[in-house]
Amino acid sequence: MELKTSLDTTPLCSSLSSILPIRVMEVCTTPWEKVWDHVVKEYHYLGYQKMFGPRLKYLIFTGERPIAAISFNQALFMVEARDCFIGWDQEQKKKYLNNIVNNNRFLIFPWINVKYLASHILSKVTRQLSHDWYNAFGYEVYLLETFVDQRFYKGICYKAANWYYAGHTKGYMKDGSVYKYHGNTKGVYLYPVKRNFREIIGCVERPNRTLELERERVKLKMMLQSNDWQPDLLKEAGLTEEEIPKLADELYNYCESFKKYMPFEAQRKQALAYLKGLMSNLDRKSIEPIALRYLDSKHPARRLQMFVKDSNWNDQGVLKSYQERLSETIGDPEAMTTVDSCDFPKKGKYSVGVARQHCGPLGKTDNCQSGVFVGYSSPKGYGLLNCRLYVPEKWFSDEYEELRKKCNIPEDLEFKTRIEIASELINGIAESGKFPSMWIGCDSFFGNNKAFLDSLPQGYYYFAEIHPNQFVWTTMPEMNIPEAQGNRGPKPTKSKPDRPPIKVEDIAKDETIPWETVVLGEGAKGPVIANVKVLRVVECRDSLPGKEVWLYIRKYADGTIKYSLSNAPVDIPVQKLHEVARMRWPIEQSFEEGKSYLGMDHYEARSWQAWHRHMLMVFLAQLFLLKIRLRFKKNSHTDIANGTNAFSHSNSCPV
Repeated sequence: MELKTSLDTTPLCSSLSSILPIRVMEVCTTPWEKVWDHVVKEYHYLGYQKMFGPRLKYLIFTGERPIAAISFNQALFMVEARDCFIGWDQEQKKKYLNNIVNNNRFLIFPWINVKYLASHILSKVTRQLSHDWYNAFGYEVYLLETFVDQRFYKGICYKAANWYYAGHTKGYMKDGSVYKYHGNTKGVYLYPVKRNFREIIGCVERPNRTLELERERVKLKMMLQSNDWQPDLLKEAGLTEEEIPKLADELYNYCESFKKYMPFEAQRKQALAYLKGLMSNLDRKSIEPIALRYLDSKHPARRLQMFVKDSNWNDQGVLKSYQERLSETIGDPEAMTTVDSCDFPKKGKYSVGVARQHCGPLGKTDNCQSGVFVGYSSPKGYGLLNCRLYVPEKWFSDEYEELRKKCNIPEDLEFKTRIEIASELINGIAESGKFPSMWIGCDSFFGNNKAFLDSLPQGYYYFAEIHPNQFVWTTMPEMNIPEAQGNRGPKPTKSKPDRPPIKVEDIAKDETIPWETVVLGEGAKGPVIANVKVLRVVECRDSLPGKEVWLYIRKYADGTIKYSLSNAPVDIPVQKLHEVARMRWPIEQSFEEGKSYLGMDHYEARSWQAWHRHMLMVFLAQLFLLKIRLRFKKNSHTDIANGTNAFSHSNSCPV
């Protein structure tokens, strides 16, 4: 028999009743086995390799035309979901495993489109299999099992044929005599051929913790379906009403991608609730409101508090994975790594790192916490990379010893200034190699500090904002030893500049150096136009001339003037400096988005670890929103001049 004459590949689209009755033929050792081998190898997503041990292959016919293929072989030894369902012990399993049969392949030919055909075939084959298996191998069939790859299939035909969903596999496969983890879990479906199989074996069904947790996940997914997202997030992402329900699965799968760093199901559930809470329409996105809305366990707020404070999940692993994902999404060689501090007003005095210090949001000295953050902005978007809480020096005194313990501050933590923290974070990002960039940007708090600029990693150019009263020379001064004044005192021996430096604000006022109106680039609302002065100057260090650098002065629409220095090479195109001048703003926009929409400043945790974990969750939420916009391809243009990335409404960068 020629294979080519055995298959009719004409499309068949009809009702089930029009092709009945169907016929089931066992084809092992018959000429039709070659047909079975061919179609399964060619069209089944797993392909086909020779099976060993007990096995039966079937072709399904309508009239004389084959329309489907199915096969069975010996059951697997290690399947926890099945073993819990059966309830047998190891000795019983060894004795009765041959009475369990595995459905390892099932294929409706791709040119066949008949509704309900798959479940009808399963029902018909099941009845015939018991007789054929006993005749071929001498074992009665008690139970059938199969594994459904849930990445591609939902197991609907098995459910329709009354197979029981027992849970999922753990993602291991046997390789020789050992089991190796591959991570692809599959749904386990079972069909009791003999309803009294437990009575025959002498066992009782055991609780299946995996299945119970899976049912909890289903409940959690249903909870996520509620449309209580922060409305501006949906509006600015441009999602339609039909697309909003998809966010639940998107968020669930996103959170699951970090599961290897959260070993317990409860931790993953709490992380998911935390992320949904940050992106929800809750007025206050602190632990208690989030827990009460999304967690139905006993004492939900206490459990969520433990999740951020004490739970033993690997937050550093999550951070590294987050950084890798962010890099894959927005990494670009033309990017800028940015650093800035962000302050959080606090009324109490017992939260980690709280002290009376300058608080940006309040514009005065008051009780607050301050964190140092490193961000990243590229032509593809922006995000926050890492952060560390600044702990004031007085917290390291004996007076604060008890409070340090209550706040779980690491015993080996030493006092570091914000400058030192920023330097460590930036150098850590550079050493990781995850974020290609050629620029480092900072505000005047960091830019005015020469030690900070000197500490930056090699291979980068800085674009550092400075105070208006910083001194420079417009040209390199001559160095001369001053003449002695009178006959008293020692004669001068050290060279000094032949003229004093001037403040950069005086250069802005100097009418002989004209303002130039330039287009910095295209923004979400059209060209970004600004008045600038760009010139080479000589920096002043300890009243002596230093290196020649670029001075970039930019006048904003409201009359505000900002000053920046850059060590970019002398031959860099000025247009490139215009582009770079726009790239520091996104870290400010990240703070604004985090505080306005994602509860960045709503935390109420007092400990060191809880503060950093809360910020990590905000990072994850921001990346999720960026991915959602890319996933649904709405408003996917990112304009770092105007801070438009996750929230295209915000064009608040003053231009």
